[in-house]
Amino acid sequence: MSLTRSIALSRAPLPAFAVVGIFWGAFAAQVPDIKQGIGADDGVFGLTLLCGAAGAVSAMWLAPRIDAVLRIRTMPFAALGAAAAFQLPGLAPGVAVFAVAMFLAAGFTGLLDVVMNARVSQIEARHDTALMNLNHATFSFAYAASAFSAGLAREAGVTPPYVFAVLGLITVAISTQLWLGPDPHDGEDEPNASGRGFGQVVVWAGLITLFAFMTENATETWSALHIERTLGGRAAEGALGPTILGLTMGVGRLTGHFVTPRGRERQVILLAALVAGTGAAIAAQAPSPELAYLGFGILGLGVSVTAPLALALAGQMVRARDRALAISRVATIGYFGFFVGPPTMGFVSEALGLRASFGLIALMMLSVPLLLLPLRASRN
Repeated sequence: MSLTRSIALSRAPLPAFAVVGIFWGAFAAQVPDIKQGIGADDGVFGLTLLCGAAGAVSAMWLAPRIDAVLRIRTMPFAALGAAAAFQLPGLAPGVAVFAVAMFLAAGFTGLLDVVMNARVSQIEARHDTALMNLNHATFSFAYAASAFSAGLAREAGVTPPYVFAVLGLITVAISTQLWLGPDPHDGEDEPNASGRGFGQVVVWAGLITLFAFMTENATETWSALHIERTLGGRAAEGALGPTILGLTMGVGRLTGHFVTPRGRERQVILLAALVAGTGAAIAAQAPSPELAYLGFGILGLGVSVTAPLALALAGQMVRARDRALAISRVATIGYFGFFVGPPTMGFVSEALGLRASFGLIALMMLSVPLLLLPLRASRN
């Protein structure tokens, strides 16, 4: 299917992926100013981010019930709610207000995350095509562009409230697109979705997503330090680690859209996991920053498609009426990877060094093919 046709089919959820990307990309770039504005040290700031995590997980868990009530209105509601909530972090006068702001902002984007993935899965089923990678690539590129633009704005002295206000206006402008498409709760179950094995599908697809998110976030957090501390790189050289990871993930997802026909998700996940594991192993054993960059680039290409395709599989393997619930539970399990990954890397690094930490990432991704076996069996 052509890219133009794929974009046309994704015209409703695609802007939602962009909304999530632009807000979190801008937030990442504005963290130093926001942190200074609320007067929090590293430990306290980390605790406030846990409030955001709590909001996201709560919203993801409740997303199927909310979607059942709001139906076609869920995505506009979540996107506009996120636009409003993200005005608060930059205006927060202290830690307590900021913690509440993060709970709300992450909650609305968590709700949007589940629903937009469910919508993509529904469109894939109706048109028998693969769209998940394209939509997730939109998130990656929107995140990168927003982070870069917000960084330039910060360099020019623009404060976070103005940045988030502009993004809020952009969200309002594109929110009309989120109403497009049929009612997500109309239509009959697809013939290939028997409804059996729902719990097994959620568990095994969730674990694959968990491993992918752990790998992604742990590498984003620790790659620069690995280059600087383990390999003796300069600060600028260290910053290239997460930069290369982000770019290759965007490219990997866009490429994955063209090379993953619907029904071949398992095979691509298997190959992608092996690629990601190989990249992590190269980074772990690299004797120089240059080889570490190669490893991180290979890792990014592989891990980029793993979680989106696991979500796509979950949506395919359950009944249409259970799709939002399945994706909600898979996404919730996977989301814990964002919390577990970085501290796990830290504990292993403290005991054995960062080479061992990235070696653990390699083993984890190389074990993903084993998780595909019970996932496949859960259909029967």
